[in-house]
Amino acid sequence: MGQLRNFVTPLHKATQREYLARMVDDKVHCMQVAKKYGAEYWDGDRRYGYGGYRYIPGWWKPVAEALIRTYGLAPGSKVLDVGCGKGYLLYELLQLQPGLIICGFDNSEYALENAKEEIRPFLFRHQAQTPYPFGDKEFDLVISLGTLHNLRLFELKSALGEIERVGPQGYVMLESYRNEREMFNLQCWALTAESFFDVSEWIWLYRNFGYRGDYEFIFFE
Repeated sequence: MGQLRNFVTPLHKATQREYLARMVDDKVHCMQVAKKYGAEYWDGDRRYGYGGYRYIPGWWKPVAEALIRTYGLAPGSKVLDVGCGKGYLLYELLQLQPGLIICGFDNSEYALENAKEEIRPFLFRHQAQTPYPFGDKEFDLVISLGTLHNLRLFELKSALGEIERVGPQGYVMLESYRNEREMFNLQCWALTAESFFDVSEWIWLYRNFGYRGDYEFIFFE
């Protein structure tokens, strides 16, 4: 299997969260709204999701730089983002390396319609767990950030298998926990997650589902 990475964790830690406040704020209703992945989830009230997911110049730059450096992305390299959302990371990659060939998909029509105009032609609607319309090893790098924990167990197997199939290099980031406190905080905060596993369980799943790429976990401390 691949290596544990630390690309997104610094950004994740920069945001403050009120865990208990979310848990007691009619959370079942908020989860139902969030799982539609519409305007409320991306740009509505914070109780439904991001509370306004807008492009901030330079925010994703450290992650994009790390991906380019770590995976040797050069002009002509092909990158696929599974669950790309509004595509801000792909946009940042293209700013740093204009010669990249980028592609991304997401299940949210709203996110794709509100992606950066410059990269909308490279994005399309698709589910992470459904077979990808690409050939074997078609991409140099396949990434997926904050998406796979929203799948059920049998969907995870399918998604990881497709990520492994279409690219020789992979990087997956998702939510996890290392102790009871982080597990509680995650369960309070998560609105769309279907799979709650600790680090050892995720690594076991990766190995048993045949995923050999790199990985990262974000924690709710």
